[in-house]
Parts: sequence; structure tokens; C-alpha cells
Amino acid sequence: MNVNQHTPMASPYGQPQPGYGQPGYAPLDGGYPAPYAPYNGPASAYQPGAQPQGPARGPPTSGPPPVSAPQPYNQYSQSQGDMQNGPPPMTQAPPRSAASQPYNQGAMNLSGAHPSYPQHYGPPPTMQQVTNQMTGMQITSGPPTPAGPGFAPTHSSQSPVSTAYSAAPPPSYTQAPPTSSALTQPPPVGATAASQQYYGGPQPPNQQPFNSALPPTSQQPFTSSAPPPPAQQTFPQSFPPAQLPFSSAPPPVSQPSFVSGPPSSAPGSFPPRAPPPSSQPGNHLPPGPLQQPPSQPAMQGGFPPQQNGAFGQVRGPQPGYAGPYPGQPNYGAPAPAPAAPPAQKRLDPDAIPSPIQVIEDDKAKCTEPFTTGVRGQAPPLVTTNFQAKDQGNASPRYIRCTAYNMPCTADMAKQSQVPLAAVIKPLATLPPDETPPYLVDHGEGGPIRCNRCKAYMCPYMQFIEGGRRFQCGFCSCVTEVPPHYFQHLDHTGKRMDCYDRPELSLGSYEFLATVDYCKNNKLPQPPAFIFLIDVSYNAVKSGMVSIVCQELKTLLDYLPRENPEVDSVVRVGFVTYNKVLHFYNVKSSLAQPQMLVVSDLSDMFVPLLDGFLVNVNESRLVIESLLDQIPEMFADTRETETVFGPVIQAGLEALKAADCAGKLFVFHTSLPITEAPGKLKNREDKKLIGTDKEKSLFQPQVSFYNTLAKECVAQGCCVDLFLFPNQYVDVATLGVVPVSTGGSVYKYTYFQVREKHSSHSETPPGFVNVRKIIKTQRSCVGFTCARSQTRIRATDFFGSFFMSNTTDVELAGLDCDKAITVEFKHDDKLSEETGALMQCAVLYTSCSGQRRLRIHNMAVNCCSQLADLYRNCETDTIINFLAKYAFRGILNNPTKAVRDTLVNQCAQILACYRKNCASPSSAGQLILPECMKLLPVYLNCVLKSDVLLPGADVSLDDRAYLRQLISCMDVAETQVFFYPRLLPLMKLDSGSLPVAVRDSEERLSKGGVYLLETGLHLFLWVGASVQQELLLNIFGTPSFSQIDSSMMSLPVLDNPISQRLREVIDSFRAQRSRYMKLMVVKQEDRAELIFRHFLVEDKSASGGASYVDFLCHMHKEIRQLLS
Repeated sequence: MNVNQHTPMASPYGQPQPGYGQPGYAPLDGGYPAPYAPYNGPASAYQPGAQPQGPARGPPTSGPPPVSAPQPYNQYSQSQGDMQNGPPPMTQAPPRSAASQPYNQGAMNLSGAHPSYPQHYGPPPTMQQVTNQMTGMQITSGPPTPAGPGFAPTHSSQSPVSTAYSAAPPPSYTQAPPTSSALTQPPPVGATAASQQYYGGPQPPNQQPFNSALPPTSQQPFTSSAPPPPAQQTFPQSFPPAQLPFSSAPPPVSQPSFVSGPPSSAPGSFPPRAPPPSSQPGNHLPPGPLQQPPSQPAMQGGFPPQQNGAFGQVRGPQPGYAGPYPGQPNYGAPAPAPAAPPAQKRLDPDAIPSPIQVIEDDKAKCTEPFTTGVRGQAPPLVTTNFQAKDQGNASPRYIRCTAYNMPCTADMAKQSQVPLAAVIKPLATLPPDETPPYLVDHGEGGPIRCNRCKAYMCPYMQFIEGGRRFQCGFCSCVTEVPPHYFQHLDHTGKRMDCYDRPELSLGSYEFLATVDYCKNNKLPQPPAFIFLIDVSYNAVKSGMVSIVCQELKTLLDYLPRENPEVDSVVRVGFVTYNKVLHFYNVKSSLAQPQMLVVSDLSDMFVPLLDGFLVNVNESRLVIESLLDQIPEMFADTRETETVFGPVIQAGLEALKAADCAGKLFVFHTSLPITEAPGKLKNREDKKLIGTDKEKSLFQPQVSFYNTLAKECVAQGCCVDLFLFPNQYVDVATLGVVPVSTGGSVYKYTYFQVREKHSSHSETPPGFVNVRKIIKTQRSCVGFTCARSQTRIRATDFFGSFFMSNTTDVELAGLDCDKAITVEFKHDDKLSEETGALMQCAVLYTSCSGQRRLRIHNMAVNCCSQLADLYRNCETDTIINFLAKYAFRGILNNPTKAVRDTLVNQCAQILACYRKNCASPSSAGQLILPECMKLLPVYLNCVLKSDVLLPGADVSLDDRAYLRQLISCMDVAETQVFFYPRLLPLMKLDSGSLPVAVRDSEERLSKGGVYLLETGLHLFLWVGASVQQELLLNIFGTPSFSQIDSSMMSLPVLDNPISQRLREVIDSFRAQRSRYMKLMVVKQEDRAELIFRHFLVEDKSASGGASYVDFLCHMHKEIRQLLS
């Protein structure tokens, strides 16, 4: 599919654009001028001297200063207890600024309660007022009810699909008590330590909101700590980038939701007014809560308020109406001409969908094992620990789908724009409490298959004619059952041995393959591992050569084996290279290893056969002698140039000569500029970034490596590349062979071996990865085929593999961490009765040389209603697919076009839901499906990634490396990569992990310690005011200044906190496919810039939008599509 197939609608991030870094915010639908006017409410909005009434509430300490006096913002300049983002509450309102005052993006008013003033009637609002309306959000659990203000809606008995967020600002509820004072008054999102822009206008004096239509009991603070109701998520009218109102921790469904509806005629309320006569279609406000206030002289129109009962920008009663309880001052008295307005309040980030809340709610729901027998059942999230029980569908550890209700027709799929894809991890590691796939042997005839479509026997096959034939579930062809496989049927039509045979009752199992499934009809030889080590000047000087040789001695004990008791049958060989190649004879009969040099690189050959590939146990002494001698032999080398193409050719020729498959481990340092096949030149050009020519930088320089990759796959030669560069090496080209053969690229920039005496030295990450690869290498020479019903077909594949045709994925090697993403398209209409079936078959050779087929089956429901589709999607899998689709798209399209396409597709998904599934409501409300409410925040993380929106310090190699790396990630890895896990460590107990906090700088407490995990890195962030006791327990020093930020591992201390923290770090590393190096980051240290890059809810240094801003941008896009 062409990335450009939709007309891009989104503005590119990173370019100057309205609302993203300019004072003027672009009109959401052309209805108001770009300079954004602050809210200048009616003069009677408040009286400066009023005293608060009712429930006690602290003074608003976070009001921004007037826009005319921007102040430098220092995040840590005051103690957290009395921190304020602006001046203290004023007793005299400052003069208001002009109505066209520019809207300034950046500050966020988070702490303290915000006063609000109910309003009841007025003229139709302008677009500007509609936008200003957005100061908060409150949850409704369905469409507006006519019950009037203050009444809970009737709840539909139908399974709800979405969660509605309607306008309700921060004052209307209280948060659960914070665990630390620091978290109660966080600094503004996106604030840097230098300076901060503020909204125009001062914070109003402290006042008590009240409501003239409701009894006093309705004024109690509203708590938002309950999980969200499974209802509809709506966000009110269009708003400026920092004004999006809604809450991710809504009230339980049983509480009154204050749904909008026609105002009741109860005492103290006002009769409903007619709708605005001339407002634009996109500006309609729902009846009830958005009754309009009187307009004001200095502002175009008035401020659309909340009706009584909805929490909103509350004002006093109109003149002549008493306050709701005794002693309350009447704010509604006539006031002098234009007075200062309340400040524009930035949206509270606690009021928008929280990834942490969704993750925690899913964990709380998952109390029993997940059984896979129910077709179309969405599994627990990847962030939840669960036990899976195979009852006929593959475990979600093997296959995750974007949608578990697939649309019946191609038109419906096109209308929704929800990608239909599966992320398959064929050899995934299972936890100890789950049973690995059973191995089935069907004898000399091999596995039973459908005659027509070649699908393997599975639970979807229907046995007929007493069990003598079976009808294929994929293509409906009828096939004879071989005599040896015959079994009678029971009264339900199932075979009597159905539950005794894994292939008839389970979703995942393995078949023993016969010689028909082997190359040249010969059973394969055990595989070989060849280690190829760069010994040029850079490699020796950095210490890479000595550490590789030292580590290889221990790694040889980890060679893969089927049975831990038996010696590994894998053979090994060694090559070193710079401008020439050195092969080593390590035959067990030799006293010393022998070196053979090949300098003719244009026609590569292997100078020896006997003695190059050897059994480790037989030749251990000679191998160890060689590994001791290599660093000494090249210690004084002055050779700076290297080759690369001939190195892979040498390994390939060696495997051909031995007639076996295998794996090459290449340790390489620099750009191959020597005259030889595969020579490259330095093409890094920062001037091309952001231009149409940028895409060429991600494409291979020369076609040589594509041809070489094809030869490697044919032989079953998988390549893993370990790069140790200190300058540009063209990862986009060097990575072609590893990525095409099912291998991986590992990159360790500025690698330097630490001295032996360093107290913090540890095994370099590169070698922990090598050890893990060697231990987990499961297969060589693999074919993966994804089959599906005749009405849908696999049309696109993403991952590390080679494809010689349009359906079969070829891999020279496959390990337990590789995932393949498959996209499906309709060929015909699907049936709701049968659902959609898919089968993934992986043909591979185990490390003992046994040829096997691993089968995974998956059945999902089909639906003819869009609401059913949106009820059963998985956002994490959708993001995995969209990221891979976009990262491949930059090979042929400018990154700006790719970003626009992503935003447009996401907007279309949400607009389709809004148009076809959501309850009728104001066009200004943003409504998200319940299972997709995190789509905007996760998509923004993809858009801000270094691949699509690089910062100035991100190298081209890093971008190419990440692009290749993400192409074969599974769902769990992309989830933590795009939205890292941030754990507070202040209260670390021996039981469960502390609940994570959101990825924003404002969540960090100066007195806290936090662990951030990205799947590739671990950061330990230490606040400047951490208690001495905690520092002693973790670092063994009482002083913040004495912490060594260069340490790579924590000191081993004998106290519960130190032990528990090291256990947590070890457990995080064990969960990931790549070893994560630990980096200690002290607050206000230089390294904090790197750490902040992963606080993805904040605005990024490269120009990426904050979560709040992007949500507003998405809302604008959706409104444009709907209008």
C-alpha cells in the first residue's frame, strides 16, 4: 500500500505551524482569528474580595503571571510544598489585555483547585468562546438524557463501546491523596529549566464554586480515583492546544454523571433557550450544560458555560437569584465595566486518558487464566502478567491481532481504516507455568494436509462421512483421511480421539517433518557458528578485540543444545580481518592454531576445509590458545581500513563447503572503504534531512548486499552484526544482510573497555547479547507461511526476512525474540458464522538438526456492525503495525508525508467511530472508543520517535538502526519502546512493583528516585533532594554530589532496598530481548537531556508535540473530516 494514498491532512510536526510553537493557534474550523484571545468573562464573574464558602479549599497557587510579564521558570527553585507556577493570589485584578492577545502555549495550571462559575443563558457563542469553553472534562456514560441537570443517566444494558468525556474542569473533583508532596504540585508539562511561556491573564482570586440549581449536597468534591466506566469517551468543543478537557479516571458508573440534557424547570434554573440561530454546523453545543452567557463588550461574544450540575466555568447566580446556601455572597451583583477575566487554565493532564490507568485497570481485571477457546476474545494487554491456556487458538504470546472482530466486507474495513493485521512471534518463550507446544509425528507420510490449499491438520477441519474424509476450514475442499489416521466420530461429529491429539484440540503444536521438507531431500547437518572479528586499529584501540576474545572463551559453554545433559553438536570457526582475511585452523590434533591469510578479496574462497569448523569440546585447548593470541598478534597494528562484504562471503563459502546452515557473528567497527566488493563511501549529509532526498539515506548505497543476502538465505546463513563505531558506518547498508537473513544488528557507539580496577566494570552489553543469542538460537533455514481463509489473504509482511515470492517468508535463522507482522486484505465477503481463520506454519531446523513444522492457528470473529469492530480492537498491536508501516514508508517517501499519513489514518479511525458508533453529541466533543482511548498518546510517541522526527543530535546511523530494529519487534517491545515504563522507587517493598507514573517531567519529585525502562535502556533518575537514608541504601553514599553518574551497575549493599532494586533491574532485563545498560542520571546533570527525551508526554526537543497538544490537533483533524 502506498503511504501517500490518502491526501495528507495533518500539519507536519517539527515545522512551524499554527498552534504548535507559534503564538497564534490555527482556527479549528475557520471560525475565529488565529491570535487566540484569553477568556474575558462577564464582569460579574467574580468579586476580588470574596471569601470562599463551603468545603474548604486551598488558595489557587498555580496561576500563571500576566502574559505581559513572562517570568523564567525554575522547576526546582522552591520546596515542593509551597511551589507555585505564578504569583500568589491577587487581591486586585490586573487590567485585562486586548481581545486579540496571542495565545501562548506551554504553561499548565495543575495544582490547587480552580474556581468555577456556573452560567445559565446568553447569546450564541462564537467559535472562540466554544474553544475557550474547554477547561476541563467530565465523564458521561452515554448520550445526553432529558432528566435534567444533576440526574444520572439511565444505563444501557448493551455492552458499551466507548467512554464519553464532556466538559468538566478540575474544580469539580478531588484527586486521591497523593503519595508524596511532590506529586501534588508538579511543574508544568514541557517546562524546561530555562524559561516558560504562560497563558495570558492572571489567576482569579480564590472563590467557592456554587450552583443555584442543585442542593448543597451536590457541591461535594468529586473524586476521580475509580476505574473508568465502560462507556463512551467524549471531549468537549474544539480547544487550543493546551485546553483539552477530559479525565482518565472517571467516576464509577453508579455515581451521577451530570449528563447534559434539556435544563429542568426546577426552582433556581432557567428555561432552555433556542439553539444558536447562525452557528456553524461544527459549533453546535449540546443542550443544557452549554447554555450561553451574556456577551461582553471587549470580547467577541461570551463564554459558553456549563449548565448547573455539570462541572464547568462556574459563575455566580444572575442578579435577583439567591445563592444556594446561607451566608454565600452574591457574586452576581452588577459589576463595573470590563474587569479582568479569570486566567485561561491549561487542561489538567490528569483529566485525559492515562496509559498507566488503563494498564492498571487491565491488571486488576485479569484474575484468572486466559483461555484461548473463545473465538474473538481480546487477550489481556502485553503489560499484564497472565497465564494462557491453549484451548484451540494460539496463545497471545504467539499471535496478537489488531482486531478480534474482523469486518465482514472490504468496504467496511476501508471505511473504518482500522488495519487488519496479526503480529506473530512463532518461537516465543513461554513462562514456566505454560506447556510448550507438543511434538506430533504422523509417520513417514508426514503431516496430514488439505489437498488444495495445503493447510495443516488443525481444529478447524470438519470430519465427515463417518471420519473417512475431512473438509478444510480454510478452502472447504474435501480430502481423504489416510487409513492410519482414521478414527470414528462421536454423536457430535467430533473424532473420538479429538482431545488426545494436539493438532485437533490445540492452537499451537509441532509436526516432525520428513525428508520431503528438507533441502535436496536430505536431512540437514547440525548448524555451525562462525565468529568474524575486525582487528583494525580502531577495534584494537577501543579494547573491542581483547574483550571479544576474552568473552568468547566463556560463551562457548553456552552453545545451544536440545538436552542440557548432552554436549552441543554445533561446530565453530574463527576469522579475523582488516584489509585482508585471516582464517584459523584449530584442529584438535594441533599444538598451536595456524593462520591462513586470504588477500584476494574479489573472488572469496575458504583456504582450508578440515580444521576450520570444529567441535568445541574436542578442540577447546587450541581454541583458547587462539583467543589468547589474537589480541597480542594485532596489538601494534596500524591498519585503519576494513572490508565488510568479503567477510560475509567468507562465512557463506565456509558453510557451503561444510554443506550446513549456520550463523555468522560479525564484530565490526568502521565504514568499509577498502577497494573490495561492497565498498562504501561516507554519505552522511545533514543538509538532506527534512528534504525529499532524505529517503535515499535509508536505502542501501549499493545493490551488492541485497544479492549477498539472497545467497545467504538460500544457504541458511544467518548474520548477526555487532557494531562498535565511533563515527558514521552506514547502518542502512551494512544492516541489509542481517535484516534479510533473520539476524539482528546490535550497535554500541563510542564503545570503550573500562579498566580492570574499575569498581563498576561489568560484562559489556554487547556480550550479554551474544550470550543470549547463542543460548536462544532455535533454528536455521526457516520458511514461514501465513495461510488464511479463501476470502481474506495475507498481503503484506514486516520483519527480518527475505521474500522470493509474495506469500512465503524465508529466514536463514529464527530465534525466540523475532516477530513477523502480517497484514490481511479482503478478497470476498466473510461470514459472521464461520469467522476468519488464519494459520501460520514455520518450517525450521532445531539446533539438534531435526526438521520441524511449528503450527499456530487463530480464529477471530467477523462482524457486520462497525460498533462491534471498535469494541474489540487492541491498540498496542495497532501501534506495532502502524509504526512498522511508517518506518518502512520512509524508504520511499519524505518523513513529513509519512507523519501526515499516520495522523490522517488515526483521525479517520476515530472519525469513523464518532460518526457511526458514538451517541449523538456536540460536534465539539472528542469521542474515543474505550479500547482505543490510548491511540492518540501512543501514535504521538511514534510520530515523535527519532526515526520520524529526529533531534539535532540523532545520527543517521541511529535512525537507520532503530528503523531496522523496530521492524522485527513484538507488541510488548514496541509498547515499552514508545511509552517507556517509569517506576517511582521511594517505597520499594519486597512484594509487587510500585505502580508506574506517567512519562512526564511534572511527575518527577525532587525528593524521589525513578527507574525508567525503554526496552533498550535503563535510566535511574535521582532527584536533588533525595533523603540521605535512601541514597545510602542504594548508592552507599549519603551525599547527592558524591553519586558516581558513570557507574554501569549498582553497588551490592546488604540492605533490603538495594537487594530489591537490583532484583527489579535483573527482572526487567530478563523480560527483554536485548540487554539494557543502566545509566544513572542525576537531576540537572547533562545526561538529564537524554533521560528527558523518553518522557514522551512532554514536548520534545526536536519539536514533537506534547500529549495534550497532540490530542487537540487530533480533535481538529477529526472535526475537519466530520465536517
